Amino acid sequence: MQLTLAHVISLIITFLMVVIVGIYSGRRISSATDFSVGGRKAGFMLVAAAIMGTLVGGAATIGTAQLAFQYGFSAWWFTLGAGIGCLLLAFQARPLREGNYETVPEILAGVYGDQVRTAACIFSSIGIFLNLVGQMLAAVALLTSMLGISSWLAAVVAAVLIIVYVVFGGVWGTSLVGLVKLILLYSLLIIVGWQAYELVGGWRQLQIALPAFPWFSLFGRGVTVDLAAGFSLIVGVLSTQTYIQNILFGRDTNASRKGAMLAAILVPLAGIPGILVGLYMRLNFAGLPPVQAFPVFILTHLPSWLAGIALATLIITVVGTGAGLVLGISTMLTKDIYSNFSGNTKTERNLLVLRLVIVGVMLLCLGVVLSGNLSSLILDWSYLSMGLRGATICLPLVVALLWPRRVSPVAGKLAVILAPTAVLGWKIWGGIIDPLYPGLAVSALILAVGMCRFKTDAKSDF
Repeated sequence: MQLTLAHVISLIITFLMVVIVGIYSGRRISSATDFSVGGRKAGFMLVAAAIMGTLVGGAATIGTAQLAFQYGFSAWWFTLGAGIGCLLLAFQARPLREGNYETVPEILAGVYGDQVRTAACIFSSIGIFLNLVGQMLAAVALLTSMLGISSWLAAVVAAVLIIVYVVFGGVWGTSLVGLVKLILLYSLLIIVGWQAYELVGGWRQLQIALPAFPWFSLFGRGVTVDLAAGFSLIVGVLSTQTYIQNILFGRDTNASRKGAMLAAILVPLAGIPGILVGLYMRLNFAGLPPVQAFPVFILTHLPSWLAGIALATLIITVVGTGAGLVLGISTMLTKDIYSNFSGNTKTERNLLVLRLVIVGVMLLCLGVVLSGNLSSLILDWSYLSMGLRGATICLPLVVALLWPRRVSPVAGKLAVILAPTAVLGWKIWGGIIDPLYPGLAVSALILAVGMCRFKTDAKSDF
């Protein structure tokens, strides 16, 4: 599909509106703390926008349509699991905010000792990085569908856009721009979802056209596979620097909790239009590369002016989500490795280092995307990402927040190191079940032994 003048005009107008918001948000940055947690000044709407601005991105739209094109309703697990994770995150708001923390490794170090900080930072960063790769793949699919450019050029353009988006806005950019983006995105999803529903002739015609399994089952890829996918999103949201950083962004506990609850309601709804689009495109364009289902639907089934707004919204969505992810990685690397080991406390220097790390992370991501991964499934990267983060952080973090004096620090350190090692090892050597399960099992076993041993030692001391 060639872009018409109407496409281009509406694209430019939409971009200009978002750029103005981004410039305004960048003026609010004067320190590394403003950049990473916004000075802890946001109301619940901005907290929700920041959370959803990262969760509802290329994986929730383009990736969901891609998977629905192949398997149907099992593609809903990404947004459904993410919504459940946001609900549980709301109940963690108070203990998360009680300490003056900026990163998850800081929280763990306060309970298990400073040695755990580096390991938690490294494994969490790897997990978030895998999701960043998925967002880049979504951006490549979108840009190639729109512009007809080569995949490598699309990847370079996407990387540059993400760098510019986050470097000049920080968390204010990912929330203020995210709020505008979400208004545009949910309006688009309502229009696209209804259009796809009408084109397939309604629910009854869809059931006639496709067999019940796998298309209308939440377990179309298999019970163990799809349950692991949903569970990985739940533990991943509870464990990820990006989302916890947004909880710390709120002006108080109430604002953070309400923001997470609002996200819990709205995030699952975002997956349904993508599923309807994927199913419609499967029925009518079976030879299409699945990853292009969502952008091609927009180009072929919406009026040009509206398609231009929709395409601009998708680009902003994918770029904004990538920006939130790279900000989470870079905040941890700067705060928990650079500042921790260098002892540097100069605000201007830390802000400069943070921005340089952002550029470095994006260049590395670009290299991974272009190294034979352009045809991979977007949600596979997202599920592995969430699983690795969840296995590393989820249980040690829950114990640290709820029972900080009931577990041995040694157990916490071992759980943070050995659980993600089990996930990666299981993935590499091809275990039968999803690698998330052995990772969480290792973490739970170590922490349980540590809590029992610590309790026994305390009694003997008494």
